[in-house]
Amino acid sequence: MRHEAELWLRQAKSDLKNAEKNIGVGAYDVAAFLCQQAVEKLLKATYIVAKEDEPPRTHTIVDLGRELAVPKQVDSHLRMLTPDYLAARYPDAANAVPAELYDEEMARERLRRAREVFQWAQTRLPTGSA
Repeated sequence: MRHEAELWLRQAKSDLKNAEKNIGVGAYDVAAFLCQQAVEKLLKATYIVAKEDEPPRTHTIVDLGRELAVPKQVDSHLRMLTPDYLAARYPDAANAVPAELYDEEMARERLRRAREVFQWAQTRLPTGSA
């Protein structure tokens, strides 16, 4: 695997692990954001491997998924996670205080969806990397 892809993938895995840790301490907004970030970085690693090119400079994981021709179920996960890039961090984007908006169930649902995107990526990345 290209070095750049490996770096993106390692950070994606770290973000996913930290999302789970934040659920454990009740930081559900942070967990939601980290799930989005983990998937974004995972898709960028996958893009590098699949396209043999640098990934687009975007935070819109739906667009990255489209570039990678993700299946319908994965696309559904990306659509659910996309708003958390802003809503989990900014009161003006969420129209609420993110720390008060997210709950454990919401965070766990995002973690579940992020993990499913990771499972899909395993089919696109070299064996044992995702």
